[in-house]
Amino acid sequence: MKISDIRIDYALKSLDVKDVQNMPLEQFRIWFEEALEAKVLEVNAMNLATIQKDGTPNSRIVLLKGIEDGLIFFTNYQSTKGIELAQNPNVAVTFFWAELERQVRFLGKVEKISPKDSDEYFYSRPFSSQVGAWVSPQSSEIADRDFLEKKETELGNNLNPETIKRPDHWGGYKIIIHQAEFWQGRPSRLHDRILYRLSATGDWTKVRLAP
Repeated sequence: MKISDIRIDYALKSLDVKDVQNMPLEQFRIWFEEALEAKVLEVNAMNLATIQKDGTPNSRIVLLKGIEDGLIFFTNYQSTKGIELAQNPNVAVTFFWAELERQVRFLGKVEKISPKDSDEYFYSRPFSSQVGAWVSPQSSEIADRDFLEKKETELGNNLNPETIKRPDHWGGYKIIIHQAEFWQGRPSRLHDRILYRLSATGDWTKVRLAP
C-alpha cells in the first residue's frame, strides 16, 4: 500500500461551539477524563514544540503531569528544551487521541513552578526515577550506554530513598495558555474545529474554524 492511500474516515463523535465549556482548560479536563475512560494509550503524552536560538522549531514528546491554571510537565532545566525555554518561553503543545479521533492544540508561555511543587512531584516518583534525574546529563553527548549504567550503579550505591534530594537542575514548568483548539474527526474530512482565544481583557472567546 502506498502511504498516500492510507486514510481513515472519522465518524465517532461531533463537536459544536454551543456544546463546549467557556474556558478551554475546563473543556480539556472533560476530554482528558473521557480519554482516560477510553483507555487511550499514553493519554498524557503531548508533543511540546520549543523555539531554537535561530528561530526554528524543535519538538518532542513529554508527559503531562498536572492540569491547574496551566499544564504542568517536568524536565531537566539544562536539557536542550530547558535551554530553549530559558531563551524563549513560547511553546506549542499537541495531544492526539486516535481512539477518540480527537486532537487538542495549545499555544502559551512557560514559567517554572515553585521549588516546593517540584519537590512534591520529585518525591512522589519511584526511587529509580529519582536517581535517573541525577544520572543523566540530558541532551549532552555521551560516549556510550555504559556511561549511564556505571553512573546509575555508582549513584544508586551512594543514595537512598530517605536522604536523596531533588537536583537543582531538574523541576517543573507550567504552560500558561492563550490559545486552544479542539479538533474532532468527522466524515469526508469535514472535521469539527473549535478555537479559543484569550482577549486583551482576559476573557476567552470561541469560534468554529473550517477544517
